[in-house]
Amino acid sequence: MKVMLLVMNEQRVILDRLYDIVQQNCDECIVYRLSKQQQMNLGPFLASVDYQTFDRVVIFSRVKRLVPQLRVLKCIPGLVFLEHDAYQNYMPASKYRGVYSRLYRRLPSCRALVSGAVVARKMLAEGIDTVFVSKGYDEQMLRNTGSERDIPIGFLGSLKSTEYAQRKALLESLAQRTGMLVTRTRSGSEYLETLNRIKIFVSADIGMNEFMIKNYEAMACGCVLLAWSQGEEDKLLGFEDMHNTVFYRSEDEAVEKIKLLQGDPELSQRIASNGQAFAESRYSFARVGQALATEIQREMRPWQPPSAFTRFWVKLRFGMKVPV
Repeated sequence: MKVMLLVMNEQRVILDRLYDIVQQNCDECIVYRLSKQQQMNLGPFLASVDYQTFDRVVIFSRVKRLVPQLRVLKCIPGLVFLEHDAYQNYMPASKYRGVYSRLYRRLPSCRALVSGAVVARKMLAEGIDTVFVSKGYDEQMLRNTGSERDIPIGFLGSLKSTEYAQRKALLESLAQRTGMLVTRTRSGSEYLETLNRIKIFVSADIGMNEFMIKNYEAMACGCVLLAWSQGEEDKLLGFEDMHNTVFYRSEDEAVEKIKLLQGDPELSQRIASNGQAFAESRYSFARVGQALATEIQREMRPWQPPSAFTRFWVKLRFGMKVPV
């Protein structure tokens, strides 16, 4: 099977290892790294690479860049979306609430690979061909180096997005109450070094009902993960409170759990070790990439060709050849 994988070239998270694993597990897979401008105008690029000769075209981009290109997307057989942000489809305060569902329903032959188990179940109930494949971490880049952990409590990441308003408020309050370090680092070696200095990594994915990549990265680097409970998602993904993770559901509970962990170093170390083994066994890119490749190549719903007008429009505007 011939696979085209279109990915973002400007992502802050380095996913090259994940793409490599997908390539290794497909018969033939070509990765194209697209600029923001190319992602916002897929027509000319697709016409230039004879997209119709591929059995699967996998797109990993921002939904806001894809929605205006519905006519072009309708002309792609074997269309698969790789999506790490579809949790926003069900967030009450998100500007993207319902956007993913509306797009996918208008492309009835497409498949959505989403990184939340509950999100996948909800989309399936809406009649969308949806598959859950979790996020993960780059096991070649991130690991427990055995360094001295001189940062008792920390969070590394961005607080700028409007979707992170609750996260920002909680982390800033916790920082005042506990002395927690809240900062950002560059990707790569600085991120690895800083994670390995943190004893307790605080994750605050409030209202997302999904675990972000940082949870897996922190666990793999040997931190105790203190994570906001995602409800049903916790158990579905194998997280166990006080075994491989420490969950909290309020700011006060987070403070209490931090005191408990700091007062019992043996318990803290045991949870950290279990968490590291858990991340390594289930959420490395080696495993996640293999699962993605399997779901990309699995049989899809019969393709529904676009209308004659849509075919004419994309051919006239972009020179795209559309299969019938």
